[in-house]
Amino acid sequence: IIIAYSAEYPFWCHGRYSGSDIAIVVRDALMQPVRKVLSATHFKQVPSQKDPSVVQWTPCSPGDPDAVEKSWNDVDSDELQEPPLRFADFVKSLDSVRPTVTEDDIKKHDEWTKESGKCGLFDDFLNAI
Repeated sequence: IIIAYSAEYPFWCHGRYSGSDIAIVVRDALMQPVRKVLSATHFKQVPSQKDPSVVQWTPCSPGDPDAVEKSWNDVDSDELQEPPLRFADFVKSLDSVRPTVTEDDIKKHDEWTKESGKCGLFDDFLNAI
């Protein structure tokens, strides 16, 4: 995940997001462009990404000089250019998706690891190669 490599957003590195939490964040982020289309009150015409000779509609700000007031219901599906998925979509999703792993869970896991050995068989495997 791109976010995991961002020094500006180190929240992935502190270990409180489980794999399941990350999957939820990703699914939510993937829906952000759809939400932009559904909530848009204005669209503007732009060249198609597939064929620049074709013009499509994409959501825009009401303040955009090329904005035309319309809803997604007014745009045929083949005329719609979905907004691209952006890093900001992941950041926005993190506002609504909270980690399910607590500090107490991390302490319990650390204690279990100390009692049973670092990583067990997997650690032995890594040392053997």
